[in-house]
Amino acid sequence: MPTLLDFVGWFGAIAVLYGYFMVSRGKLKGDSIQFQVANAIGAGCLVVYTYCLKAYPATALNLIWALIALVALWKKLQNR
Repeated sequence: MPTLLDFVGWFGAIAVLYGYFMVSRGKLKGDSIQFQVANAIGAGCLVVYTYCLKAYPATALNLIWALIALVALWKKLQNR
C-alpha cells in the first residue's frame, strides 16, 4: 500500500515533468513563474523523498535544482 512518502515522491516527479513538458510544448516559457514554481515544488518534494530513502546523491541534485528554481523565482518576482 502506498505511503504518504510515496505520494510526495510521485507528486514531486509529476511536478518537475509537468514543467518540462509545458516548456517543451511551448505552453510555458523557461523563465516563467509557473515553470519555476513547478520546479521548486517538485524538486522540494523529491528532496524529502530521496532523503528519506537515503539516496543522498539524488537528494543533493534535487536540493540544488530547488535552490536554482527558488533563486530564479525570487529574481522574477523582484522584477515585477
